[in-house]
Amino acid sequence: MPDGQIADSSSGPRGPAPEGAEGLDPRPPARPLDPVDRDILRLLRADGRMSVRALAEQVHISRANAYARINRLVEDGVIRGFSARIDEERAGQGASAYITLKIVQDSWRSVREKLLRLPGAAHMALVSGDFDVLLLVHTADNRSLRDLVLTKIQSIPEVISTRTLLVFEETHLEPDI
Repeated sequence: MPDGQIADSSSGPRGPAPEGAEGLDPRPPARPLDPVDRDILRLLRADGRMSVRALAEQVHISRANAYARINRLVEDGVIRGFSARIDEERAGQGASAYITLKIVQDSWRSVREKLLRLPGAAHMALVSGDFDVLLLVHTADNRSLRDLVLTKIQSIPEVISTRTLLVFEETHLEPDI
């Protein structure tokens, strides 16, 4: 593997899960992270394009050890992939909102599949409390946001109600590992 290139984890190390096995995790149990693993994660979170050579130098290990550790972190599912952090507004997605959804009991899997296909859906979570689902979306403008909520989300049969919370400003946090 050329320097700076890390194994692709987009489809997972073992391929897709068998049908009907959504709740089963085919990965082995996660191994504990040591301080070097945590340093690698911190550095990759700050710069996912960092070469393995530079990463190895900064954590004071060999390049071979750095490759092995990164690949283990990918195989264990600790590192879920590598991507660019996008400024949604500069990328033409000037309206952002959190949308809360109340859904029919036991319909999460069906609703999740429909929400995954929505344009602009950035994050979703099944939560407890006054609503069931929290969905973050980015759209070009408020008109597109209105269309997304009123015609796409509210037309999902299992959605009982929605509430839209406009995002005025975002700050992405990078939690410590």
